[in-house]
Amino acid sequence: MKPQNDLLSATGTTVFTVMSALAVQHGAINLGQGFPDYDGPEDVVRAAADALLDNRNQYPPLTGLPELRQAVAAANRRFYGLEIDPNAEVVVTSGATEALTASLMAVVNPGDEVVLLEPLYDTYLPVVKLLGAVPRLVRLSPPRWELPRAELAAAFGPKTKAILLNTPMNPASKVFTAAELAFIAELCQRHDAYAVCDEVYEHLTFDGWKHIPLMTLPGMRERCLRIGSAGKTFNLTGWKVGYITCDRSLAPNVAKAHQNLTFTTAPNLQRAVAVGLAKDDGYFADLAADLQAKRDRLSAGLAALGFGVLTSQGSYFVTTDFTPLGFAGDDVAFCRHITEAAKVTAIPVSAFYAGADAPRHFVRFAFCKRMEVLDEALARLGAWKAARGAGSLAAAS
Repeated sequence: MKPQNDLLSATGTTVFTVMSALAVQHGAINLGQGFPDYDGPEDVVRAAADALLDNRNQYPPLTGLPELRQAVAAANRRFYGLEIDPNAEVVVTSGATEALTASLMAVVNPGDEVVLLEPLYDTYLPVVKLLGAVPRLVRLSPPRWELPRAELAAAFGPKTKAILLNTPMNPASKVFTAAELAFIAELCQRHDAYAVCDEVYEHLTFDGWKHIPLMTLPGMRERCLRIGSAGKTFNLTGWKVGYITCDRSLAPNVAKAHQNLTFTTAPNLQRAVAVGLAKDDGYFADLAADLQAKRDRLSAGLAALGFGVLTSQGSYFVTTDFTPLGFAGDDVAFCRHITEAAKVTAIPVSAFYAGADAPRHFVRFAFCKRMEVLDEALARLGAWKAARGAGSLAAAS
């Protein structure tokens, strides 16, 4: 038989699938995948349930139900001062991953170059390549994850069509500063490039850090495609409801891409997300404060066990350096080892890099779990460390 798609055939099973299966096999607490182990707001869930019974279960409009598009526009105004036309500048998608794909499809042609920042979410690179575009990778380095300005400027050129920016950033948990964003904006304008902005963790920032959409910077209103996620904002990741905010000049192509990917999104979930976006400021403040408390609990516990704990400014995650523990293997081996021996699962950070020279001594833990689950994970890691002793860790690898 003729060969199938080369790129997909060469793509292995994701490390998230592998580690989650290993967690199930060994009865481990899974702090690898980034989804909460608790449900979203009761009123939002109830709105979705009630909406199933109101006889409006056929195809909703391609770009999204009017009430959700209006809610997205209102949220842009409320949180960021952006004036958005809900009828011409919002497209609702079946999750943020689809929103990312539709946004890139809207602006990228085969042969165009797309600037990507490592470490990066594992969907970014395959989508860029499937569209026939050429990725230009720029690496941020731990522990500070500062934007390497010279390298970024060098990655832009005559063929640059877009940059894909994730802030707050997974897995680095970095919130880009105003100065860094201004530098990116200047490059986009100088090279006439678009910016696809993955902002799914926009409301999950800590320690006074505030998310700044690139779209709010001077000259960027018409260049940005801003992606939000109901899953991350309302702890309802299985709903897969995303939304793209972009200029009216970009929205028609985004809608055409969406039409050819999924066409539309479940109407009852759209109506419920509209309810959620209208919640008062207290909800969004409490959402961040609750996650910050969980970050603090897990980070302090991991530090007490000897991990080098990196700063987490936003998102669901904290990155740690296991070098102080004396383990001689790489991050993949370490994650397998603690899953089997400690019954706790993390994700190797090297999985978020495309190059073979990725750092191999960092692992990512998700703290979007109930406090008792985080405490049990720490207790298991503590028992594992005590049983093995620091001197035997290298042998265990």
